[in-house]
Amino acid sequence: MPHPSLSCSPTDRATAWLRRRLGRAAVVSYAAALFLPGPGLWLRRDHTVPLGTPSGLPMSTAPLLLALALFCAGLQVSVRELGRLVRRPTALVAGLALHLAIPLLVVPAVAFALSRSPDTDGGSGLVTATILIVAMPVAAGATVWTGKSDGDQPTMVGLVLASTLLSPLTIPLVIGALTPLLSDDYAKTLSTTAGTAHGSFALVGVVLPCAAGILCRLALPRTWHGRALAGMVPVSLVASLVLTYVNASGALGSFLASPRPLLFGAALLVAALVCLLSFALGRAAARLLRLDAPAASSLTLACGMNNSSASAVLLTTTLPDKPHLLLPVLAYGLLQKTAANRVVATASRP
Repeated sequence: MPHPSLSCSPTDRATAWLRRRLGRAAVVSYAAALFLPGPGLWLRRDHTVPLGTPSGLPMSTAPLLLALALFCAGLQVSVRELGRLVRRPTALVAGLALHLAIPLLVVPAVAFALSRSPDTDGGSGLVTATILIVAMPVAAGATVWTGKSDGDQPTMVGLVLASTLLSPLTIPLVIGALTPLLSDDYAKTLSTTAGTAHGSFALVGVVLPCAAGILCRLALPRTWHGRALAGMVPVSLVASLVLTYVNASGALGSFLASPRPLLFGAALLVAALVCLLSFALGRAAARLLRLDAPAASSLTLACGMNNSSASAVLLTTTLPDKPHLLLPVLAYGLLQKTAANRVVATASRP
């Protein structure tokens, strides 16, 4: 009988290779944004696709890349496995509750620390970025990390799906609850868009692509689904890396044009603090609930891994004139992968 790896197609082997090196590939995307930001800055701009009409069709690259990644995540959801959660919903309910509670616990601590900084706006810019990080649904990439350990995959898929479907409600709710921590300018910007732009962004930019992927999986025959998945997964991984490059180009490009070392250091500290507290609260909750090891691993990952790509897209849409605020979002994207790798390594120990 041939070795399993020999029966895989070149696409499958390339996908597996990229999955194993996804963290390093993200670092390469950051380096490309640092040393070759031009294409990324061009992709960040809105473009018009000529369709025979005088105005054409406006197109924005970042939301399209995000939608592609979420569509593929939905395509990988096994709806049948979610039935197990009905019998054991403890981790799912706890994860959703923590997803709403963690922003209310973490952001005030960050705001208090930054209020004593020499920043002219009392750190409101970095607090705004922090709010948009923790308000996002659970990252679809968390399912990849669960698959690398003995985590509870149905619980993780349920948390990704439920937090995504609830995001049109939870994003405005979290933002509205935390805007009093901001200075007037930032508070007005987020308050104005919390009930409108943020709701529509969550619905159109997050929920619909994920739901479309799930519906496609249900509608396609098994053989067609396998072929579609084999083609879409590598495309999705590449789209995620390109989105990282595009977002980083705006942040790092503006930083290089006007270096602000204190801002860079503060962004790293804020991202590290938020990441550490989120993972720690998830782990503490898992121990308090006495969950088994697989469910505990999934709950911890879900608490710490937010959709930073969606945060970056929303931040770019909301505050296009402040690309430097992407720095903590980008730092969080890398740090959460590092923390997830540690959780996975700990869960895999005998």
